[in-house]
Amino acid sequence: MTATNAVQAHGLVKTFGAFRAVDGIDLEVRRGEIFGVLGPNGAGKTTTLKMLATLLPIDGGEAEVFGVDVRREPHRIRQLVGVTGQYASVDENLTGAENLILFARLLGQRTPQARRTAADLLGRFGLEEAADRQIKNFSGGMRRRLDLAASLIARPPLIFLDEPTTGLDPRTRGQMWDTIRELVAQGSTILLTTQYLDEADQLADRIAVIDRGRKVAEGTPDQLKASVGSSTLHLRVADRDQTARAAAIVEQVLGEQPVLTPEAGGLTIALTDANRAADVLIALRQGEVDITTAAVRQPTLDEVFLTLTGHHADDENKEVA
Repeated sequence: MTATNAVQAHGLVKTFGAFRAVDGIDLEVRRGEIFGVLGPNGAGKTTTLKMLATLLPIDGGEAEVFGVDVRREPHRIRQLVGVTGQYASVDENLTGAENLILFARLLGQRTPQARRTAADLLGRFGLEEAADRQIKNFSGGMRRRLDLAASLIARPPLIFLDEPTTGLDPRTRGQMWDTIRELVAQGSTILLTTQYLDEADQLADRIAVIDRGRKVAEGTPDQLKASVGSSTLHLRVADRDQTARAAAIVEQVLGEQPVLTPEAGGLTIALTDANRAADVLIALRQGEVDITTAAVRQPTLDEVFLTLTGHHADDENKEVA
């Protein structure tokens, strides 16, 4: 392991009784990048982040943050990272300014400096007008921005963001994305967990896809998309009962099974060559399988996840803390 990376982890394991929540995950986060950890609820994203942040003990494997061993020197790790969890860790009855001043004082700043820090962060996150408003009167987006602001009081070089836009409306999500990009432009390194495929696609320089506690793929968004083919053919058959027959014809033509959505009569077919779409359509016509729609386009991260795991990234499972 070297300090050239912000995070270096090998074989991370976390168990809860007989349940293996994290099962041998390797991570390498480079300085100055946004690294996304993508997976559905229950995949082990939050558990992995908590181990790296010293919020949960590591049961197996090893991890370093800027060359500092996470298990041996947890106090030094806490000086290097800022953590924003899924739920805002603020006092409902205090104002926005009072919350930030309190956090700054807890981090050792004298009152005058804490006030300056709070004012600076309120301005950076567009919360000046809400400075004297109690948190219980904040919108969801304002809470998330304040929580992110609080994690930056100590100006950590590494920021852990655990599903930072969960529950936000599209406009506020966009604002949070802009804020995250600005943090990186100012020199921060971001480790971002998310179950939103578009968020990983928009923000992450590289992505680790995890499912059921294991890493199943890693690469840039474009590399992950290319791993399932240069193009994807989407078909919908007129008669849902013919979905299986259509899949058999596709497999005969291409030598690979398509991903099915039987209840909707849909097939998703990875193509190494977009020209093979014509071969599939001709074979279906000859096989007397009627289709209602057909479209060829580049694969999405959703299709990558579906191909890698056999299910969609938004499948509902309860996350293990």
